Amino acid sequence: MELKIRPRRLRYGENLRKMVRETRVDPSSLIYPIFVREGSGIVEEIPAMPGQYRYSVDTMGRKLESLLKAGVGSVMFFGIPDKKDEKGSGAYDENGIVQQALRRAKAEFPDLYLITDVCMCEYTSHGHCGVLCGHEVDNDETLKLLAQTALSHVEAGADMVAPSDMMDGRVAAIRETLDAHGHINTPIMSYAVKYASAFYGPFREAAGSAPSFGDRKSYQMDYHNSREGVKEALLDVEEGADIIMVKPAMSYLDMVARIKNEVHVPVASYSVSGEYAMIKAGAQLGYIDEEKIICETAVSAFRAGCDIYLTYFAEEIAGYMKEGKIG
Repeated sequence: MELKIRPRRLRYGENLRKMVRETRVDPSSLIYPIFVREGSGIVEEIPAMPGQYRYSVDTMGRKLESLLKAGVGSVMFFGIPDKKDEKGSGAYDENGIVQQALRRAKAEFPDLYLITDVCMCEYTSHGHCGVLCGHEVDNDETLKLLAQTALSHVEAGADMVAPSDMMDGRVAAIRETLDAHGHINTPIMSYAVKYASAFYGPFREAAGSAPSFGDRKSYQMDYHNSREGVKEALLDVEEGADIIMVKPAMSYLDMVARIKNEVHVPVASYSVSGEYAMIKAGAQLGYIDEEKIICETAVSAFRAGCDIYLTYFAEEIAGYMKEGKIG
């Protein structure tokens, strides 16, 4: 048969396949989410996330050193305080758990890039992402505390802040506060397109952040909507967001691709706790090949348009990249 065009020509041989590969990834694009809690000597496995741990400030260094050796140069801190209150005061306490972790990490691992999740849910006694007015989250009052939290993180050593609360106007409030205090070069990675997702279940166990009543559907997005996600992303860029995040990743790669075409800033996606738990459970039951699924899901995010990938598998993925199994 006389075929001039044969796509298979470019599939013969590993060297050729790598040469013409459309999606290329690097460990520098990975961010590892790490849970730090108050106390000492703590390395506590999270039951819903086998292989993931809560660390105290004095033990987290083991994991941070391991990440750096693997080539993962960025982490995002999530704090778990001992005490919570109605206004989540531990979030913006200068001696809060994240602030302690930042100072320790900055001193011991100066080459590590430190990012913080900016939200109230881990710190409020009711588990919602802001202060309450009755049974509703008060958007505008919450903005003040989010800005205060972001500032306290930066002053403790954060290189970047990432608001995940989904309050309207929080990027503008944080940008204004940081700039007013001289932190004009600190970037904001906004969880702009964050859906109200069942994939967050294991995280809420890990961080102790499940709401004590109701749900978060009045501030996180309805997963039926895509135009609304574009609207949120564009608004946050206008307010000063330097990076836009889509969360979760696996079921929302259409939104990664769409946002990539709409904004002119880097796009991140977060492979969340439920995605991690599903892969781990499937592998433990022998239903899937864990290594191959990790690689495939990561590449799918980058192929969709991801510039930055937050994942609990960051260390493993960096290793697979070095081994040539992904990249």
